[in-house]
Amino acid sequence: MRILVVEDDFISRRLLCRYLESFGECDVAVNGNEALAALRQALDAGVPYDLVCLDIMMPGLSGQETLQELRKLEVARGVAARTKVIMTTALEDQESVAKAFAAQADGYVTKPVDKRRFIETLRELGLEPARQA
Repeated sequence: MRILVVEDDFISRRLLCRYLESFGECDVAVNGNEALAALRQALDAGVPYDLVCLDIMMPGLSGQETLQELRKLEVARGVAARTKVIMTTALEDQESVAKAFAAQADGYVTKPVDKRRFIETLRELGLEPARQA
């Protein structure tokens, strides 16, 4: 599985990559613009990401805006199987959660990310480890 972790905080990025190492190859982006460049490049190469873990609060392009642009990109390119997106954020308010799902997020995990809950969310989306950690 190809995974992109989009997170401006170094520690959070490393933690998510560690949690995901048994699920597949993990690339990182530090902001929304970098994420969209990586997503475009992956689509152009014919190897799209299977999962994107996307922080909501980032400088520049927010996670919500990045998700909206990703979904527009998928529609424009005629992508049949859209990328699964899990929002990772400190925001727990109902408005943020509703906005994420309205933009077609597949999951929502609050920080600090609890490994057990995060893995449960992955499994709820039908994602399983590629190998034993």
